[in-house]
Amino acid sequence: MAATPPHDDAAVSPAGASLFRLDGRTALVTGGSGVLGGAMARGLAQAGARVALAARTAKNVEAAAADLRSHGAQAIGVAMDACETGAIRAAVEKVERELGPVDILVNAAGGNQAGATTLAPERTFAQLDPDALRKVVDLNLFGGAMLPALVVGQCMIEHNVAGSIINITSVSAATPLTRVAGYSAAKAAVGSFTQWLAVHLALELNAPIRVNAIMPGFFLTEQNRFLLTNEDGSLTERGRTIIEHTPMKRFGSPGELAGACVFLASPASKFVTGTTLTVDGGFTAFSGV
Repeated sequence: MAATPPHDDAAVSPAGASLFRLDGRTALVTGGSGVLGGAMARGLAQAGARVALAARTAKNVEAAAADLRSHGAQAIGVAMDACETGAIRAAVEKVERELGPVDILVNAAGGNQAGATTLAPERTFAQLDPDALRKVVDLNLFGGAMLPALVVGQCMIEHNVAGSIINITSVSAATPLTRVAGYSAAKAAVGSFTQWLAVHLALELNAPIRVNAIMPGFFLTEQNRFLLTNEDGSLTERGRTIIEHTPMKRFGSPGELAGACVFLASPASKFVTGTTLTVDGGFTAFSGV
């Protein structure tokens, strides 16, 4: 029989919303200038966290941080290439100087490339660009999960913080979607890595760091908007197919990821690790019949 922890009034008695508060915590959000990363960063800030937004383009990430500050948040922007460990270390050092040790990492960096996407008959799998495939895997797996977790996870251990690492997968990781071969493979690997790292940190290192993932369904972003909607706002054929296979019959709103992110970052999920929280309007639950 598994050992039962002693009764902990502090763990079970706080009233409602206090379980989800992040006051005094510092969050680093990679891909922070993007639509989804920015929405999750706003949710963390609203829950009381200090937030560092990281992305490759300094101008964009500073503008996103300035927007958070205009709403009363304590936020900074950090230019960082999530695929370069040296850049990650430099960014973390800046965050520690200005906001304190990072105890929440949200890996929202990611993306796709046309050369890694099939579009029959012009571009079949055999005609995909191997370099583009490697870049997509590098961005979504290494930059989107492994390398930031490697650097920030070690910093969490050194500072002895009870940390939370949150990776972002995709419904394409559960059931690979047509066209996006490299992206689907990379996101599936992110899900596997999430479970591996959760076990490694808890079992082998006895570190108080939880690792989970969020699996978003279909949200309109600058990256996929042209695939899902026409210039007049009507749905493309692919967009219509997605809505037909989404029981809630709509795309997600970016802000609807914020609650999932805050939950996984907060004490409300203190016994949750190695899992994936799906936010997809029922897409992966629907068989199509």
